[in-house]
Amino acid sequence: MLSCDFCGRTASEGAETLTWTTAVEHGVRKTFCEACSREHLRAMEGKLDSEWW
Repeated sequence: MLSCDFCGRTASEGAETLTWTTAVEHGVRKTFCEACSREHLRAMEGKLDSEWW
């Protein structure tokens, strides 16, 4: 089961998580749900760590 590292939403791996995004921050893999990914898209494109969102 995956969980969003920003809001905590959980989902089973599979079709439900196809729209989720992943990032590596300071060597740690982070996973973000579709809602958080859409809300923070500009920060992600700017390569800002999630702590800045």
